[in-house]
Amino acid sequence: MENDNLLSYRLRSLRSRKRTIKKDVEKQIRKKYKRSKEVWHIRKNIPLVPLSTPYQLGFVRFFVVRDDVMRSSDGEFFEGLLKKINTYMYSGSRQFLKKKRKFGRRIYVEREQKLNRVSLCSWISPKFGLTPRERQYFLKKEEYCPFRKYNETYYEFTEPWRFTLRTRPHMITHYKPIDAELKKEEAELDAYLEQYKVTGIINKKIHGKSYSWDSKTEDTDLIKSRKYTTCTMSATEIAESFLDDASFI
Repeated sequence: MENDNLLSYRLRSLRSRKRTIKKDVEKQIRKKYKRSKEVWHIRKNIPLVPLSTPYQLGFVRFFVVRDDVMRSSDGEFFEGLLKKINTYMYSGSRQFLKKKRKFGRRIYVEREQKLNRVSLCSWISPKFGLTPRERQYFLKKEEYCPFRKYNETYYEFTEPWRFTLRTRPHMITHYKPIDAELKKEEAELDAYLEQYKVTGIINKKIHGKSYSWDSKTEDTDLIKSRKYTTCTMSATEIAESFLDDASFI
């Protein structure tokens, strides 16, 4: 009789076995997720090796502070601000041209280059590091995105005339060695972690939520769908128009 009681205690229920399997899967995902972060940092921190003979690979164009602005008292301020919104464009020739079709013909036109727009995520992120004085030179704007189907908020620099474009040869002086084993391991980890079910477990169990931290915006619009963009009257105006109509009295 005692042996039968011990056997019944040793037998695990179906619910207990499923819970154990689920915990083992989560432990494996956590272990591989942690290892993927370690591999990424290892590959990122591989030291660059200088080339014995540097070579030129086309040209690079970027913004610099104008000479008259640099000589002013705010020169260092705008130089630090430019480091956060500067853009770099590469081309095989010094002209920076692109093909464009006009009247059925393909012509070459100059490629337009602008300063980086500060997204809402970067605007509220302390890592981006915009100071209160730097924020005074930005203007908040909205632009409709047809792919995401909502208005994207961004901040644009209001005084781009303080910077000018400069073109220089793009010189390759260093290279990063490739670790084949490390790259293979990273590819295997990415293939595993990018699975649909695994991604859901990572967002729920590791990140603690099903959306990223930067998905929250400062102000949420009540109407974001594209089909409501043609509405020009508010609910109050519609109600007042009904009251003015004699047929509703």
